[in-house]
Amino acid sequence: MIRTLYSAATGMQAQQLNMDVISNNLSNVNTTGFKKSRPDFQDLIYQNLQLAGMPSSATTQVPAGLEVGLGVRPAALQKLFLQGDLVKTDNSLDLAIEGQGFFQIQHPNGETLYSRSGAFKLDSDGRIVNSDGWLLLPEITIPQDAEQISVAPDGTVSVRQAGNTAATQVGEVQLVLFPNPNGLESTGRNNFRPTDASGDPVEGTPGEDGNGQIQQGYLELSNVSVVDEMVAMIVAQRAYEANSKAIQAGDQLLQLANNLRR
Repeated sequence: MIRTLYSAATGMQAQQLNMDVISNNLSNVNTTGFKKSRPDFQDLIYQNLQLAGMPSSATTQVPAGLEVGLGVRPAALQKLFLQGDLVKTDNSLDLAIEGQGFFQIQHPNGETLYSRSGAFKLDSDGRIVNSDGWLLLPEITIPQDAEQISVAPDGTVSVRQAGNTAATQVGEVQLVLFPNPNGLESTGRNNFRPTDASGDPVEGTPGEDGNGQIQQGYLELSNVSVVDEMVAMIVAQRAYEANSKAIQAGDQLLQLANNLRR
């Protein structure tokens, strides 16, 4: 009965983590560029009560072993970098990546972070920044007399200034790819940090070498599906309940064993 209690307890802990992940996904259903997470689980070691292939007589062997599992454990928490829906905003500084790639964002401490969120703005110096005021890299400055800002699918940024009919190029938006984006570390604020598992960033031009294209006037929504998360929540809740019932059943069996002498 002790195995029952501890195995079911690991199941409850695993489903609690599952619910934590689902809750975080649902809470970010309206977060621009958010990528949902999915927990992966593994079974624990097994207690071998009888090994397969052991002799059962002088001429025969046991065809199947007797082993009892000891529960479950979380193995990984995977980010699913699936494309989110694009919503039209008509804001000239809203940029969406259609395909793979990340924007480069400069943290105030000088560190380069990476993001899928393209809700950009201008700071007091005319530089393109994110909602926290952190610079988009490579740095792009928009002239104060600019009447129109145009961002081409290949990342070329052009402006039409007052008194001019021709557009002037002021910079280029570059995207970054990673060999293993699942290895990126989430830092919050819609940003990621590279790790040894993600590999080194590879900068490239939008629309080339596997990079997605830039869509001006659009934002990429979260890729969280409320329906899928609600179904996953129901499954997790029932699994948690079933494990709690297993603990109750094990407790009742232990109680019966303790009362045998009455």
